[in-house]
Amino acid sequence: MTTRLAFLFPGQGSQAVGMGNDILKEFPETREIFEHVDDICNKPISRLCFEGPIEDLTLTINLQPAITAVNLACLAVLTKAGVKISVSAGHSLGEYGAMVASGVVTPYDALRLVNMRGDLMHREALAHPGVMVAVLGKGIDEVSKVVEVAKKKGVISVANHNTEEQIVITGEAASLQYATDLLNEQGGAKVIPLPVSGAWHSDLMKNAVDDFRHFMEGIKFSRPKSTMLFNATADTEESPEKIKDIMALQLTSPVRWYDIVIKMIDDGIDTFVEVGPKRVLSGLVKKIMPKGSDLKIYSAGNVKGLMKLLEAVK
Repeated sequence: MTTRLAFLFPGQGSQAVGMGNDILKEFPETREIFEHVDDICNKPISRLCFEGPIEDLTLTINLQPAITAVNLACLAVLTKAGVKISVSAGHSLGEYGAMVASGVVTPYDALRLVNMRGDLMHREALAHPGVMVAVLGKGIDEVSKVVEVAKKKGVISVANHNTEEQIVITGEAASLQYATDLLNEQGGAKVIPLPVSGAWHSDLMKNAVDDFRHFMEGIKFSRPKSTMLFNATADTEESPEKIKDIMALQLTSPVRWYDIVIKMIDDGIDTFVEVGPKRVLSGLVKKIMPKGSDLKIYSAGNVKGLMKLLEAVK
């Protein structure tokens, strides 16, 4: 089918009650992942994935290991089937699936990392409350200028550059409201508040950076065996210690998703596979890819999607 295939791993916002349940029933090799996540978190994360309730599943302390477990279950199926990739990347939390796909960490250690990451981010969200909004219809330069002006009201920054004109900003409520008012005055953009429990990828998370970096000292990181593009740099990195630094700084750095996908397309990737629940990243790729492009996009987040992909790559 292709010689240039990318795995994309979703993050927070892709959750749904029931995720992973059909995969566990169909592919017994995934059982270990769900057993590990329950053991590491010392609570029934797998049951939250399968049965909810959505209110508990959506709490970041539960959601981070839950999404990661489902991502890794999908990856385990594809790995056992021998699907070969050229590059991997993950959106925010999804980077931990990409690190497993590229051989940087083991699935077990990825679950340990996201469990700690979720705890630290939850801690900082309670200590330093904040909000996030999506800005649709303006480019990164225009939004960045508004963010710079709004800094006089408090902490604010770009969180995600998702597509050319889909940008998420993050920070304290007063500064986000000021930026929203400026954007509304300028016109030409739609501003949508996001249902999140913290100001992710902002300096409100900065007190978690050193604690998370310290935790990573007890985890073995290896040199990537295949190419991985990182959120904070939109580039590769080979040094395990530098990867740890990047993953710690990711807590306060913007997700450069648009740059990552453009780089993949420029490097000749012709097939994208979303390895995890829903189709959020598939939708972003469709918005980024050139008009008239013949790029292929697969969503491999359930049994039906996985089987369709495996049939295509035979």
